Amino acid sequence: MKESITNQVYELRTKAEVTQEKLADTVGVTRQTIIAIEKGNYTPSVVLALKIAKFFKKSVEDIFQIKYDPSTKTRGHGE
Repeated sequence: MKESITNQVYELRTKAEVTQEKLADTVGVTRQTIIAIEKGNYTPSVVLALKIAKFFKKSVEDIFQIKYDPSTKTRGHGE
Protein backbone atom coordinates (compact mmCIF):
# COMPACT_ATOMS: atom_id res chain seq x y z
CA MET A 1 0.00 0.00 0.00
CA LYS A 2 1.19 3.47 -0.78
CA GLU A 3 1.35 5.89 2.14
CA SER A 4 0.90 9.64 2.11
CA ILE A 5 0.87 12.29 4.80
CA THR A 6 -2.05 14.66 5.15
CA ASN A 7 -2.18 17.57 7.54
CA GLN A 8 -4.39 20.18 9.16
CA VAL A 9 -1.86 23.05 9.11
CA TYR A 10 -3.92 25.30 6.82
CA GLU A 11 -7.11 24.76 8.81
CA LEU A 12 -5.42 25.39 12.17
CA ARG A 13 -3.51 28.42 10.89
CA THR A 14 -6.54 30.14 9.36
CA LYS A 15 -8.72 29.35 12.38
CA ALA A 16 -6.07 30.93 14.62
CA GLU A 17 -5.82 33.90 12.22
CA VAL A 18 -2.07 33.40 11.88
CA THR A 19 -0.26 34.33 8.68
CA GLN A 20 2.02 31.93 6.87
CA GLU A 21 4.85 34.38 7.54
CA LYS A 22 4.20 34.42 11.31
CA LEU A 23 4.08 30.62 11.52
CA ALA A 24 7.21 30.32 9.38
CA ASP A 25 9.14 32.83 11.51
CA THR A 26 8.07 31.13 14.74
CA VAL A 27 9.10 27.62 13.67
CA GLY A 28 12.23 28.76 11.82
CA VAL A 29 11.43 28.06 8.17
CA THR A 30 10.51 30.09 5.11
CA ARG A 31 6.98 31.02 4.12
CA GLN A 32 7.46 28.85 1.03
CA THR A 33 8.01 25.82 3.29
CA ILE A 34 4.72 26.48 5.09
CA ILE A 35 2.95 26.82 1.73
CA ALA A 36 4.42 23.50 0.57
CA ILE A 37 3.38 21.76 3.80
CA GLU A 38 -0.16 23.14 3.57
CA LYS A 39 -0.47 21.95 -0.05
CA GLY A 40 0.86 18.51 0.85
CA ASN A 41 3.91 18.95 -1.37
CA TYR A 42 6.42 18.71 1.49
CA THR A 43 6.58 16.37 4.46
CA PRO A 44 8.21 18.14 7.41
CA SER A 45 10.96 16.61 9.49
CA VAL A 46 10.04 15.25 12.90
CA VAL A 47 11.59 18.34 14.52
CA LEU A 48 9.58 20.71 12.32
CA ALA A 49 6.38 18.73 12.89
CA LEU A 50 6.96 18.98 16.65
CA LYS A 51 7.55 22.75 16.41
CA ILE A 52 4.33 23.20 14.43
CA ALA A 53 2.41 21.06 16.92
CA LYS A 54 3.81 23.06 19.84
CA PHE A 55 2.85 26.32 18.12
CA PHE A 56 -0.77 25.19 17.85
CA LYS A 57 -0.74 23.44 21.26
CA LYS A 58 -1.71 20.17 19.59
CA SER A 59 -0.13 16.75 19.29
CA VAL A 60 1.69 15.83 16.10
CA GLU A 61 -0.97 13.17 15.52
CA ASP A 62 -3.71 15.82 15.68
CA ILE A 63 -2.04 17.73 12.83
CA PHE A 64 -0.39 15.08 10.65
CA GLN A 65 -1.99 11.80 9.58
CA ILE A 66 -0.78 8.85 7.51
CA LYS A 67 -3.20 7.83 4.79
CA TYR A 68 -2.96 4.48 3.04
CA ASP A 69 -4.04 3.80 -0.52
CA PRO A 70 -4.96 0.09 -0.58
CA SER A 71 -5.20 0.08 -4.38
CA THR A 72 -1.42 0.43 -4.72
CA LYS A 73 1.32 -1.91 -3.65
CA THR A 74 4.88 -1.06 -2.78
CA ARG A 75 7.83 -3.40 -2.69
CA GLY A 76 10.04 -4.03 0.30
CA HIS A 77 9.41 -4.19 4.03
CA GLY A 78 8.39 -7.82 3.77
CA GLU A 79 6.04 -7.39 0.84
